[in-house]
Amino acid sequence: MASSDLEDLCFHINMKISTIKKTLQLRNIGQEPSLKSMLCKIGHEMVLLHDLLNKMEAEVQQQEKLKNLLKELQKSAERDQIEAQHLRENIPPHLPKPTQSITGPTVKCEEQTKVVEPERAKKPTKEPRLIKEAPLITAEEFESVPGYMKGRLTYDQINAVVQEMNKAVVGKYKILHQPLKSMNAAVRNLYHRFLEEETKDTKGEFFIVEADIKEFTQLKVDKRFHSILNILRHCQRVREVRGSRLVRYVIC
Repeated sequence: MASSDLEDLCFHINMKISTIKKTLQLRNIGQEPSLKSMLCKIGHEMVLLHDLLNKMEAEVQQQEKLKNLLKELQKSAERDQIEAQHLRENIPPHLPKPTQSITGPTVKCEEQTKVVEPERAKKPTKEPRLIKEAPLITAEEFESVPGYMKGRLTYDQINAVVQEMNKAVVGKYKILHQPLKSMNAAVRNLYHRFLEEETKDTKGEFFIVEADIKEFTQLKVDKRFHSILNILRHCQRVREVRGSRLVRYVIC
């Protein structure tokens, strides 16, 4: 037998002996009348503590159920908000008006036709074009972001950047949706820059570049901003399209 194996065996036996000694000491202590009352009190406190832990566990489970319910309610509210926003931005230009009862003499069919025809001749107004914006980060998504990405960034700081980026997207695409004749020289320069920055990979997408962020927001494009962009990419709010020495942040 090797010396190391013998040492391990001796150490194991000594540990067993030490444990037996401690057990005998504790048993002897338990037999002392002066300590019995204290041991009974400790045992009673242990029972109470066990009951308290059971109650705490039940409360944690209840809170977990409430948290899951609140998450479902939050998702439902977000869906309702998106639907309401879509409805608000797509209100039909010509809603049917309530009909009024006519108490006087009946109107001839020819006269009714004359009244209706001009209404039909009107050209329908163009519906406003939708501009895609990035949804805010939810609390659940924020918790799922790895700690090395978040660092000291807070939930509110990240969503503040999302709102500012959406402001830049709206500012850019409002210009792109304007008639060219209505633009002044400065806006027309922006318009032409926007067109030059588009590629086949961004066709039909909504995207911005750092110049748009500086143009339409007060954000600083610094190390903190790029850290938040990493989180937004992780949460699938934006993705990057690179080309011609330019980074395009596409809204997902």
